[in-house]
Amino acid sequence: MLDSLNIKNLVVVEDLDIDFKLGMTVITGETGAGKSIIVQALAMIAGRRSDASLVRKGAQKAEITASFSIESNPSVLAYLEGQDLENDFECIIRRVILSDGKSHSYINGSKVPLSVLSEVGGFLIDMHGQNEHQLLLRPSHHRILLDDYAGSQKLCNEVNDIVNSYQKIKGKIDHLRNNNSLLSAQKDLVIHQLNELHEAELSVDELSSIEDDYKASKNSSQLTEKISKILSALNDDHGVNNILIDGETVLEQSKEIDSRLDSIRALIAGAQLQVQEGIYDLTDYLTKISSQEDNSMQLEQRITFLHDLGRKHNCQIKELINIQQSLEKSLRELDSSNETLDKLNEELNQLETEYYIQSTELSAKRKKASNALSEEVTSLMQKLGMPGSEIIFRMVDLDKEVRLNGAEDINIHVKTNAGQDFKPLNKIASGGELSRVSLALSVSGSNTELTPSVVFDEVDVGISGSVAEIVGQMLKQLAKNYQVICVTHLAQVAAQGNHHLKVEKIQKNDMTFTEVVSLNREQRADEIARILGGIKISEKTRIAAEEMISSGS
Repeated sequence: MLDSLNIKNLVVVEDLDIDFKLGMTVITGETGAGKSIIVQALAMIAGRRSDASLVRKGAQKAEITASFSIESNPSVLAYLEGQDLENDFECIIRRVILSDGKSHSYINGSKVPLSVLSEVGGFLIDMHGQNEHQLLLRPSHHRILLDDYAGSQKLCNEVNDIVNSYQKIKGKIDHLRNNNSLLSAQKDLVIHQLNELHEAELSVDELSSIEDDYKASKNSSQLTEKISKILSALNDDHGVNNILIDGETVLEQSKEIDSRLDSIRALIAGAQLQVQEGIYDLTDYLTKISSQEDNSMQLEQRITFLHDLGRKHNCQIKELINIQQSLEKSLRELDSSNETLDKLNEELNQLETEYYIQSTELSAKRKKASNALSEEVTSLMQKLGMPGSEIIFRMVDLDKEVRLNGAEDINIHVKTNAGQDFKPLNKIASGGELSRVSLALSVSGSNTELTPSVVFDEVDVGISGSVAEIVGQMLKQLAKNYQVICVTHLAQVAAQGNHHLKVEKIQKNDMTFTEVVSLNREQRADEIARILGGIKISEKTRIAAEEMISSGS
């Protein structure tokens, strides 16, 4: 709800603070006192475009600040969170209009574009005036009104969840189909590359050792000579191995004399074992390179072939096994694309079936509710001084495509006099008639999710007497569920208010200013008597005002 409104340097307002409460607040005052300025300020808070002419003469800028409690408004809470504009359960909106015509908008201290302000304002304030009905003139809101009345908004949300899932899967299917030719060419290339690698008969052992094997085979004679010399030095009668064996034997005998020699003997024995293993390994190596001496040509051809493969795949030959494994994985994924497409089509068909079941149920609920709501609003329109008027919620079946919000468009059509044709609601010429239709819709759907604060700007124009009293009663009924702010010239409407604000124009230092006064019970009686009887208030008029207030309480 709207908690407070501050207006600075707007038209004839210098600095005005207004506190608002729950229930129905009526705003009265002489013509030209500045009531419309308050409505203008609220409209700009809700996102209406500004104008340099609104800046008070002599001021550099005008400012409007409104504070809202939004604890019980999940729609605006979710939107603010999505825009990183949240501020616990408070929403503070500020508009700044510069004298050059430029304007700036702020939400919870952050500068925002007018489009964002308008979106947030639509969650907070519903303006009903002679020529503006922000929500009611939106065709999308007609569906919301009907769904809320029918209790089918949850079902509509479920339908939309199905549609969103349907569209996501359809997008995946389209992507796969559009890439079929590309996938086919890609698959042919992968198969060709894999066949080439499979024919190469790659092995990890070969790839890790082939280059060393080739170098050894090319230098086998030189290596054989050097290794043979080493083996001789290690293993002949006077070689290192025999020297170590003899040394260990002597130390084994000597440790009986001095046990400290045993640790040295162990070192000698270990060294001898290492030498012996080295002799075995060198002997094996010598045998291997001797056998490879005649294979150097084959090794050269093989390594050249492997290097060619490596260049094709932009890798070292040791990485060819990894490339082969990666291509095998890619081929498996490509082979599964058809299976994926079949699975997605199956899911799509299932969602389509669910959509038609749910949307059919939704259509049935809407149709039943449209008749009841049309009758109820039509009845209220007669009471509001519109004899012969009628309203219908027209449902137009759409094609069989899966679409958001169900299988039909919903538009409000109205005829304002007997014998006329039904016309779309936004084609009604009279602002007063549109205001009353809006009021009737608001009251009929007072269990719906309208914005928490509803502003009525002189919706009672052109009515009087019993109709005016009915309007007041309807507004008060609406105020049981919403915060209602009503600018009125009618005593019958003003008397129904829970709270009463009077707008006054004052003169100070040859300048005109607007003030707003919150009226107590006695002051309310005086103001309603003024509306009834003019400047001179008789005792009879004041008694009548008192009675009207009492009957409205």
